[in-house]
Amino acid sequence: MSDPHDLERLRALDERLAKLKKAQAPEPKKADSHEMAQHAWRMVTELVAGLLIGFGIGFGLDTLFGTMPIFLVLFVLLGLTAGIRVMMRTAVDVQRRSMAEADQSARDEGD
Repeated sequence: MSDPHDLERLRALDERLAKLKKAQAPEPKKADSHEMAQHAWRMVTELVAGLLIGFGIGFGLDTLFGTMPIFLVLFVLLGLTAGIRVMMRTAVDVQRRSMAEADQSARDEGD
């Protein structure tokens, strides 16, 4: 039969293994507020860049052809649209990365 001394040794071994697994497990990644701020600034920059490029092209064409507000308004709207599309693409990419990291950490905890 089993000896009570063997049960104590098994419990002690189990506790040591649990401590070693806990020590070797990577710490879960915390959401860094600076990282989120960097993503936000990136999106704002993309939107403003689209507007400025549209403004520059529209103003240049209006100056060249002498039709002051037509191309300016048209290209500012096109620049705004392009900036929003790039910003949305960046948001989808950030979301995809965070979901992949969450899946990976869940898989790591399951092991």
